[in-house]
Amino acid sequence: MTRQQVALIGAGMAVAPHVASLGALAERVDVGWIVTQSGTRAAAIAERLRGARCSTSLDDVLSDDRITAALVLTPPNTHLEIVTRLAGARKHVLLEKPLELDSRRAGQLVAVCAEAGVQLGVMLQHRLRPASLAMKRLVQGGALGEMTCASVDMRWWRPQSYYDQPGRGSRARDGGGVLLTQGIHTIDNFLQIAGLPSELVAFAHTSPVHRMECEDVVAAALRYANGATATLNATVTAFPGFSERIEVCGTLATATLAGGQLEVHWHDGRHETIGQAQMLGGGADPMAFTHEAHQAVIEDFLDAIAQAREPAISGASVLPVQRLIDALLQSAATRQVLDFGG
Repeated sequence: MTRQQVALIGAGMAVAPHVASLGALAERVDVGWIVTQSGTRAAAIAERLRGARCSTSLDDVLSDDRITAALVLTPPNTHLEIVTRLAGARKHVLLEKPLELDSRRAGQLVAVCAEAGVQLGVMLQHRLRPASLAMKRLVQGGALGEMTCASVDMRWWRPQSYYDQPGRGSRARDGGGVLLTQGIHTIDNFLQIAGLPSELVAFAHTSPVHRMECEDVVAAALRYANGATATLNATVTAFPGFSERIEVCGTLATATLAGGQLEVHWHDGRHETIGQAQMLGGGADPMAFTHEAHQAVIEDFLDAIAQAREPAISGASVLPVQRLIDALLQSAATRQVLDFGG
């Protein structure tokens, strides 16, 4: 298989699992550039990635014909501009979630890549965990029967120090709070498993636990076309942090995905367990998880480039969760039940 040269754009909190994954994939990928505002941080990462060159300018990546793709790990409000420039230089893009600040800008970003003919992947790695894939097959394959109800529960913890970083938890830089920054992983995974609702209503607020602009607590109800209902609970005020949980109840069985482990209870008495339970960044340390799922996303992205196909987690496939998050916040702001069109 042809080796590919990529660039790493940004080296903030999210960089560790990407670096570990790229190191594990050293047989098939080289990191040609690390672009970051911190030269010291870039140099430390370059040592781990076999001497990648460091820069503070995206222009070095854009002008390097050897670079076929870039992993973009910068704040959400920078994504549209950076991806537009990369796509214009015919570089494929693997983008850290979310796509952008809102679904309108996210749609523009996806369109830019489509028009340029470059692949756009998104790091929503929960989708590729073995237990998530198994649950999706069970639900969509009909093994659980018809869905009767479901729930999404994400009770995480972030201390105030997490939000003391300039811009974190603000609409201008992050676009939102618990939904777009943390909950998007679990909500996206839920939508991939259970599908899109037809209507919704939500409540959101910022609790006394945090000094931040955006929401840190959200509760919502979703309804599906067949009449099934789902509840959504997302917060970063639940000390010390708990494993996220997705549950789908059907006419034949109930499936529960909690912290990377799937349990299925059939009405006929059978019981099955898939995967291993673990915390996935729900506590005070947001990066307290292994890099295997990140590596799976990066491997698929490299395969997608080599095979001229869309990545498994394509930009277009992420638009529904961005739309849903926008709708949840709109419902909370207007106190209205909204048609979603799922």
